[in-house]
Amino acid sequence: MVSQRKAGAILGYANIIVKNLVNLVYTPMLLAYVGQADYGVYQTANSFVFTLTLLTFGFSNAYIRFYTQMKANGTEKDVRALNGMYLVLYIVVCVVALLLGLLFAANVGSFFAGGFTSDEVSLAGQLMVIMTVNVAATLFSTVFDAYIMVHEQFKFQQTRQMFTTLATPCIAFLLLNFGMGAIGVAVAQLTVTFVLLALNVRFAVGKLKMRFSLRRFDGALFRAVAAFSAWIFANQICELVNQSLPNILLGAVTTATVVAVFAVSIQIRQVFFSLSTTLSSVFVPLINRIVAESDDNEELTRLMARVGRYQAVLYLWVLGGFALVGQFFITAWAGEGFSDAYWLILVMATPLFIPLVQNTGIEIQRAKNRHKARSVCYLCTAALNVVLTLLLAPTLSYWAPALGYVAHVVLGCGLFMNWYYQARIGLDMGLFWRLVLPVVGVGVLATAVCATGTLVLPVAGWLAFFGWGIAYTFVYALSIWVFVLTGEEKQTIKAKLRRA
Repeated sequence: MVSQRKAGAILGYANIIVKNLVNLVYTPMLLAYVGQADYGVYQTANSFVFTLTLLTFGFSNAYIRFYTQMKANGTEKDVRALNGMYLVLYIVVCVVALLLGLLFAANVGSFFAGGFTSDEVSLAGQLMVIMTVNVAATLFSTVFDAYIMVHEQFKFQQTRQMFTTLATPCIAFLLLNFGMGAIGVAVAQLTVTFVLLALNVRFAVGKLKMRFSLRRFDGALFRAVAAFSAWIFANQICELVNQSLPNILLGAVTTATVVAVFAVSIQIRQVFFSLSTTLSSVFVPLINRIVAESDDNEELTRLMARVGRYQAVLYLWVLGGFALVGQFFITAWAGEGFSDAYWLILVMATPLFIPLVQNTGIEIQRAKNRHKARSVCYLCTAALNVVLTLLLAPTLSYWAPALGYVAHVVLGCGLFMNWYYQARIGLDMGLFWRLVLPVVGVGVLATAVCATGTLVLPVAGWLAFFGWGIAYTFVYALSIWVFVLTGEEKQTIKAKLRRA
């Protein structure tokens, strides 16, 4: 399992690199083929249909915890009953998702007629139909994906993700050349989703011997899963508000062009999320086992701090590099009309450092069934985000949801959660920040040194872009080696390099 976690982390970051390299071509390609306005329509429709994923009510996240508890304290029949319950549950969820999505598509004019042209409204309706089927297939695949995850089959998961990253733009490119426009992009995603569903079913049922029992329905188990999942569902609402609702609100009160600029900033903001979640996700089964077997807070704190330290090094390297060369990149990559996306990304990504070096703590809360308070807090800060967006969007356009998002991160993810980890979960946050904060100082120093240099040699072309990127990476890595890494960490790195 250790080798699976290592391979999962390595392949996960390889996926991030490949995905971002693909996006260097993919997003400008979409903008060139479909135009900025239709791209905004596509992102708005996608955000709208994405709300259907809430129909899982957090059940997918609960599976790992209840499976782990049953493996430790139950029988194989209990596991099969759990699998059967999830299968029936997700069949119902998929049917409801299809019905609601088609209802959305039939009434698309009532949502966007104020901000979109008649052609754009028609396009949004067609996209919603295709995206609804895509969401339903994705939801059904969750049953098998959770089983694969709990068995720590990270090599398969990440290899499958690599296929998605490469196959989707290739199919989309073919369909765009046939003149299908934004519809072709949605069809490409749907095609890949069905292939992934088939792969998941084959791997879970065929290789991992996933079995289902539909003969008995354990009401007590369902109530326990539902109670646990309810607060994960509340947190998913918050994520929806922060990730998708701003696009919907902007589409309703502004223009498709404004949505496109904000959508690009969210797309890059998600890169920062992936840098963190890729590493923490491979420790989810381990965290649940620790809680199920010993519930040792000292061990959990050490794990959270160790992972957070690695996450901090990587996150600040990317954030500092983006601050240094990102303004040129955004303009060259997406176009002059997207220049404000650079500042939007910096404003939103900087405070994200706090929650994204602590997201193993989320899994610790869930494993302990202590995630209610986080969800209540995030509901409040998500509501604040909505209020600020609605009040300020007519005058501040995309800056309104950006400010609302920062308020959510600082108040909820930062101040409240650090208090909660210390006072209620029992983790030693003093130790955590003593290990992580030195990385922050080094990151700020390396960025400041290189930013001073750009005043003399500005980033005005691709040669300067790559040159400063390499120089910054060298300065940052040297600073981390000298000022942050312990003697033991240095010896570990040296040993790995010798073996390589």
